[in-house]
Amino acid sequence: MAELPAGAAQTARRSVIPRLAPARLALLLAALALLAVPILAQLLDQPFYLRFATRVLVMALAAISLDLILGYGGMVSFGHAAFLGIGAYVTGILAVHAANAEPLLLWPVVLPGSDNAFIVWPLAMAAAALAALVIGLVSLRSSGVQFIMITLAFAQMLYFFFIALQKYGGEDGLQMPARSRFGAFDLGDKRVFYYLVLALLMAALGFCHRLVRSRFGMVIRGCRQNERRMRALGFPTFRYRLCCFVIAGALAGLAGALLANSQDYVSPADMSWQRSGELIVMVVLGGMGTLLGPILGAAAYLLLELVLGGWTEHWAIIFGPLLILLVLFARRGLWGLVARPEAAGG
Repeated sequence: MAELPAGAAQTARRSVIPRLAPARLALLLAALALLAVPILAQLLDQPFYLRFATRVLVMALAAISLDLILGYGGMVSFGHAAFLGIGAYVTGILAVHAANAEPLLLWPVVLPGSDNAFIVWPLAMAAAALAALVIGLVSLRSSGVQFIMITLAFAQMLYFFFIALQKYGGEDGLQMPARSRFGAFDLGDKRVFYYLVLALLMAALGFCHRLVRSRFGMVIRGCRQNERRMRALGFPTFRYRLCCFVIAGALAGLAGALLANSQDYVSPADMSWQRSGELIVMVVLGGMGTLLGPILGAAAYLLLELVLGGWTEHWAIIFGPLLILLVLFARRGLWGLVARPEAAGG
């Protein structure tokens, strides 16, 4: 076989290497690192690493759900944590009633408690989706600051509603009697639970990847850029945006169910406006409209919170300027720093 001239071979190598790096290399290294976390935690005898990584994955799922409406739909929701909290409370309340053998409802139908993940987690997603439907029907008729304030108002109403439920802990929160049952898998084993959360995160990521590249996703992107033009083209933009809002709420509800199991505790703080702000920061930090960015943003935010919080309780004073510099000089977020411009879309 004839050899290529030296110049042609060098050009060919240059054409292949950019396709492999840096985005794909970063993804490969991240995947290997995530798979190796339980093994490293066991070898180092540091179970905290596994708990921390599990929390990162759960919050990454919540951040991805927010990125659907914020990064792709341009809907700046300041109440997204409400859906996270609803999913967590549905899981916790049903687990408590299952442990006490006490029905949740007696009228008009008898509704028993349950700790079966195949029942509880879909219910958590359905409850969060229903809340998103109600909130979306009202808030999506507005835009800009009005939309932000309406989503915040609904979230605060739900926050104080669960604080008022003294039967379920009120302001002190609700202790999970046991983790959900997931068939033959023992979720009490933190390694099994970690890999399950990782699998669900990957499934959600694949679903969202297909969604944003479908006709539906193109309409949502078009609404972000110019909703009036999309309406002029004949698209029912309100229905598309509402459907996207409900899907994001359902995914956040799943994240809430996983959060309740990961921390064995449910608190109204999980649905506060501060938590919504943290999710927005994760999305902006990682890169809006990228899907992969929110995962990186969740990891970076929680890691900075852990490290800087070990130095001072006022760690946000240090984190704030870092976030400002990132927004100014890396508009695509952390993911934009490692991905090519054409790959930064997630």
